[in-house]
Amino acid sequence: MLSEEKKILLLLHLIIFNYHGLDEGEKELLADLANQYGAEEELNWAYTMLDNDYYSAHEKIQTWFKDAIDSITPEKKLWYLSTVWQASVKKGFISEMEATAMLKIAHDWGIQKDLLNLIRKK
Repeated sequence: MLSEEKKILLLLHLIIFNYHGLDEGEKELLADLANQYGAEEELNWAYTMLDNDYYSAHEKIQTWFKDAIDSITPEKKLWYLSTVWQASVKKGFISEMEATAMLKIAHDWGIQKDLLNLIRKK
């Protein structure tokens, strides 16, 4: 996986988990994901992008995502979002805010229907 792909994956997980504030379990899931892909540097980058304040960083992150996913296939975009969904299931819950955020991102990325179909199958 290329560094740019790792950044997309980790930043996506981080912003979804951070909707209600990161707890220790979510931090562990992020660290495990970074370790799985050899992406510790990209995880540090994602934390820097969030800049300890999701609300002020939101526009910067949206702009970055728009550019980063521009050339990515719908299947790959769906894979990114499905990994966040699966990680949320793994932690034991998906908050309404997280689910709404994932659906909004899927809508922005043009894959909302695909994400809903994937979730319904699981």
